[in-house]
Amino acid sequence: MSTTNSQPRQRTFFGHPWGLMNLSGLEVWERFSFYGMQAILTYYLYFSVSEGGLGIPEASATSLVGAYGGLVYLSTVFGAWVADRLLGSERTLFYSGVLILIGHASLAVLPGLSGVAVGLVCIGLGSGALKANTTALLGTLYGEEDPRRDGGFSIFYMGINIGALVGPLLTGFVHTELGFHYGFGLAAIGMAIGLVQYMLGRSNLTAAGREVPNPMTRSALSKATAAGVLAVLVIVAAFGTGVVTLTNLASVVTGLIVAFSLILFALIISSKRIDSVERSRVVAFIPMFVASFAFFTLFQQIFTVIAIYAEQRVDLSVAGFAVPPSWFQSVDPVGIILFAPVFAAMWTKLGSRQPSTPMKFALGLFGMGFSFLLFLTMAGSTGAVSPALAVAGILLLFSLAELMLSPIGLSLSTQLAPRAFRSQMVALNYLSVAAGTSAAGALAGFYSSSNEVAYFGVTGGSAMALAILLALASPWVKKMMRGVH
Repeated sequence: MSTTNSQPRQRTFFGHPWGLMNLSGLEVWERFSFYGMQAILTYYLYFSVSEGGLGIPEASATSLVGAYGGLVYLSTVFGAWVADRLLGSERTLFYSGVLILIGHASLAVLPGLSGVAVGLVCIGLGSGALKANTTALLGTLYGEEDPRRDGGFSIFYMGINIGALVGPLLTGFVHTELGFHYGFGLAAIGMAIGLVQYMLGRSNLTAAGREVPNPMTRSALSKATAAGVLAVLVIVAAFGTGVVTLTNLASVVTGLIVAFSLILFALIISSKRIDSVERSRVVAFIPMFVASFAFFTLFQQIFTVIAIYAEQRVDLSVAGFAVPPSWFQSVDPVGIILFAPVFAAMWTKLGSRQPSTPMKFALGLFGMGFSFLLFLTMAGSTGAVSPALAVAGILLLFSLAELMLSPIGLSLSTQLAPRAFRSQMVALNYLSVAAGTSAAGALAGFYSSSNEVAYFGVTGGSAMALAILLALASPWVKKMMRGVH
């Protein structure tokens, strides 16, 4: 009889931990609901009442959309804090999904600005917390040197873009045929499906996701609660006194996010709970944060300037079919789904010869700036004259630039993270997206069809210049990363 101990075969998902399937499935449906709702949100805000909208001025509408998007990512800090100090990543993730579902349902059934207020607050807080903790939980499924790590993040990123592709197509169609609230209702149904499938597979996640890494004492929790109540009162007072309005909301949110980011960087770097290697890696993340912020300042204009451009400046007739302007927001996910396998194969083929992470960031930012400059080829005319296929082609270039930066940033934030600040480092990555998203809303106030040459030229050229600076600094950044590639 053999004396060899037989080990049970670990259940895998295409060679990856089975928990990847559960997290990716939740992300598909959460992104379906998130992007499906956001695809029609700008139009709901500024379309006239007779068209089913709220009739808000365009500048206020884009400011609100940008501020909301920024607050989604800002709330990753809150979600990460709850996970690290109170509940652990897994429970925080579940309760966040429930909050998101409540938000979409509110947009679907509550009329006017009351539905917008309740819906966006719930979705914003829930989505931000879910983002930080899905990424953190995904990181716990792999060891630091596990060669499957980047492949797992690529599969996860594919799930994000499947949801982001289908959501705007379906909610845009439903909005066109039935009205805005039916579109919001479809987003709520999608989130409900995601929650059900997540609940069925919660046992596949690692025990590390159920741990509270840095538990909070009762006295500290009391102080945090008081600070939270004070923050809410300040926000109410700011709106009540007119200091903050819909028009300047995106600018205010951008400033708050930058301030939060600086404080969080300072707290992590100065902490006695990290060693010199971890501290060096956090410092290395700073220029990557700046590059990511600049990238998403342009990229997230898909929901502000590009949304208006698609509705007002694009000839939406394609082969006799009237394309809903919201469908342009599905072009980028199409590009990701098409090109992500190519990029994954390319990085594998290049192996040690592939560009360093800082150089990938620089290439992504440069490509994003170049894409904006391409809008200059259609600027200067009046009316809806830009060909739909030409605009779609530019948005596909957005996808190529995104693949050089966004999924790499997700993985990098977990690799550079000190053990005691795992979720907070993931939150910092999302804070760079938050600052860019709210800045995209603020910049939208400067756009008009009459100044397109200046707008696209300045924004695109600035991004390309910053990319060149990062490329020049990449050897120093790579050295500070202390062994992380």
